[in-house]
Amino acid sequence: MIEIKFGTDGWRGIIADDFTVENVKRVAEGTAQYIKANFADNLSVVIGHDCRFAGELFAETTAKVMCANGIKVKMAKGFVSTPMVSLGAVKFNAALGVIITASHNPASYSGYKLKAHYGGPSSPKVIDAVEKAIPNSPVNLPLKSMDELIASGMIEYVDLETLYINEIESHFDLDLIKKSGLEFAYDAMYGAGQQVMRKLFPEISLLHCEHNPGFDGQAPEPIHKNLSEFSELIRISEDIDCGLVTDGDADRIGLYNKAGKFIDSHHIILLLVHYLHHYKKLNGKVITTFSATSKITELAKAYGLEIEITKIGFKYICEKMVTENVLVGGEESGGIAIKGFIPERDGIWIGLTLWEFMAKTGKSLDALIQEVYAIVGSFAMGRIDLHITEEIKQRVLNNCKNGSYKQFGNYTIQKTEDLDGFKFHLGNGEWVMIRASGTEPVLRVYSESATEEQANAILTACKQVILA
Repeated sequence: MIEIKFGTDGWRGIIADDFTVENVKRVAEGTAQYIKANFADNLSVVIGHDCRFAGELFAETTAKVMCANGIKVKMAKGFVSTPMVSLGAVKFNAALGVIITASHNPASYSGYKLKAHYGGPSSPKVIDAVEKAIPNSPVNLPLKSMDELIASGMIEYVDLETLYINEIESHFDLDLIKKSGLEFAYDAMYGAGQQVMRKLFPEISLLHCEHNPGFDGQAPEPIHKNLSEFSELIRISEDIDCGLVTDGDADRIGLYNKAGKFIDSHHIILLLVHYLHHYKKLNGKVITTFSATSKITELAKAYGLEIEITKIGFKYICEKMVTENVLVGGEESGGIAIKGFIPERDGIWIGLTLWEFMAKTGKSLDALIQEVYAIVGSFAMGRIDLHITEEIKQRVLNNCKNGSYKQFGNYTIQKTEDLDGFKFHLGNGEWVMIRASGTEPVLRVYSESATEEQANAILTACKQVILA
């Protein structure tokens, strides 16, 4: 039996290779043992799956194992998003939520995410406990059929999509958005957000809002290189004011302005802080991860808001949101949560917040960004992923640890931070950061400067030195 390890956001594997029915049974058994040990008076779980191949099979397998352990299941019918399962865990007062999803990974992958009773990612402590409870041998529990379990009341189908839509309708002025005179577009990337947005905004331009478990051969990750068709649609139309994109399980956001230009998560986080604090007069801590722009810290300080930088991974942000008064928590990869909802990344929720911002002010996305720039100055971010050998990866990391790098080309290192990876400050607000992937021979290199050209120049200089 393979060893099953959860990464930064659940367990993932190749369908029919390591992500099999037998291995899902093992993970479900470990989850069930954790629930029984920690929620003896609340043996209940919410289960759903996204649009991927065999999602229903794996979700039903999980449900059968739960029921065999005496745990009652609230089951989504059809595909749902990760935020829907998280919200369901709260609304149905469940011990945990489970969603079968590999998020933004290619179609050959599936995955198993655990959601806490408070409606966000389970903490590293919980994940560790579940991992330890996963059996090293096949699960031989007698499993009843779905029909039997439904008839006995152990499994109940619930409408998580309607639950989620009701939550949106109670929090947003959708009529204001629709009557604003602004034109919007949405790209589901064939993911789990498609039905919700079609129901909420049937009149807008909708792209890739069909069920296609293969994602048309494109990994459903909302980054610009994967979204050329959507970008071009917006650019050619000249009428669309903002385009929203969500990933495979609809918890990450991508965004486009009227010109079809990609607006990264760094800018989105800044816009959210600006809207929620300056316009809506809300307060709270701002939390972001180590790879995010330093402008977030500048804006928080300008508004007198507390700022905290965490390791990379939304679970670190969620931990804070559960126990503290947090206004905005977000990471560079597009996972963002805000005050007033569950402590969960949600691409649709964040997108609607920004559309509401535009509708209330009557301003374009670019005009709102300029308001932020007036406070912190303009900036640009860069990132490259270096696919290298494990030997080179370890050599570079050792050089970082040992302080071997003094400069990258013409850029002299003035200060180094190592919270999660190695961030080299170069003066004038510029920096470059090197962080290794924990699962593959990849080095991720990030940079920040005043312009895109300068940010890319820093990346080039750094790459030349570390790979020399």
